[in-house]
Amino acid sequence: MEKVTAGKVELGGFAPKFAELNDDILFGEVWAREDRLSARDRSMVTVVALMSGGIFDHSLHFHLQNAKNHGITKDEIVEILTHAAFYAGWPRAWAAFRMAKEIWDDGR
Repeated sequence: MEKVTAGKVELGGFAPKFAELNDDILFGEVWAREDRLSARDRSMVTVVALMSGGIFDHSLHFHLQNAKNHGITKDEIVEILTHAAFYAGWPRAWAAFRMAKEIWDDGR
């Protein structure tokens, strides 16, 4: 996985410790433990967690794109979000679907 530096770029001057934890621990160590759970599977879990929590900002967009980059297909994301809708809520699924549609339909 490519080194994530969003924490340092976005918050490094304002909240340097938080930025360090985001980039070095969460993305640098936790996401790197692919012998325990693949980045593809972590992407699925993260998308569902963000959707369940009602997080529909840049975080969900980043992780939906990350899921696509890790090989999750359009059919798979549709099934993941449909399944999660029954546990996380229908309106949240609608919001996540709108964002996913932009990502999977744009040809990236």
